[in-house]
Amino acid sequence: MSQVLPAEGGLRRVIGDGEALPDGEVEGLEPDDLLALYRNLVLLRTYDERSVVYHRQGRIGTFAIFWNHEAMQVGSAFALEARDWIFPSYRESAIGLLRGMPASTVLSWWRGHPAGWWNPAEFNVASICVPIATHVPHAVGLAWGSRLKGEDRVAVAYFGDGATSEGAFHEGATFAGVLKAPAILFCNNNQWAISTPLEAQTAAPTLADKAIGYGMPGVRVDGGDVLAVYEATREAVTRARAGEGPTFIEAVTYRAAPHAT
Repeated sequence: MSQVLPAEGGLRRVIGDGEALPDGEVEGLEPDDLLALYRNLVLLRTYDERSVVYHRQGRIGTFAIFWNHEAMQVGSAFALEARDWIFPSYRESAIGLLRGMPASTVLSWWRGHPAGWWNPAEFNVASICVPIATHVPHAVGLAWGSRLKGEDRVAVAYFGDGATSEGAFHEGATFAGVLKAPAILFCNNNQWAISTPLEAQTAAPTLADKAIGYGMPGVRVDGGDVLAVYEATREAVTRARAGEGPTFIEAVTYRAAPHAT
């Protein structure tokens, strides 16, 4: 299956640069699934590019560009069931599209229009969180509550590398580890928190190394490899459903665009 490359901390990858994917490389994915993954990658890239244009035209407000982040969102969301919950930050605004949310709804959110206020329970997608990391305890709380109610649900909280320096992240991660909540803490590490570089965020070799302090495994994956992201998330979902607790996933990419428009 996926390999760990000889880099510091190791990056899980399924497919290397310029390589073709052998048949059956990722367990559980059929050719139609691979096509669906590709379509979703194109969908999110198109949404991202059009949103930047709409901002330039004055049709929406400030937009958090996520160019080079598509594989992290598409791969992880594909590993979830419809009953599982997603708690996005502002850079995962398009992830609702992968749950059937109309693009007009998401774009209306960036306009501050009431049409962008969706019912979270309709798509199992929480409202987009702008304050950094405050949604992490919410995701963990929902996951824990679902377990207490006997529901087979997993909750995923998405956040950037800068969020790991926030108190709310530490509260949520501690909460998840102690209670073995069926949660996934998914860090989109694009190596910049606005203008603060990763090396100013932590003295740990990698962000995934921090997971041990919360009593959960930390997985480091190539954020540009949609198949590796899918595989890592699927394993975390399986672990959560089995009652083994949360997983921290550090998906490593690079912010190839400005922090926001």
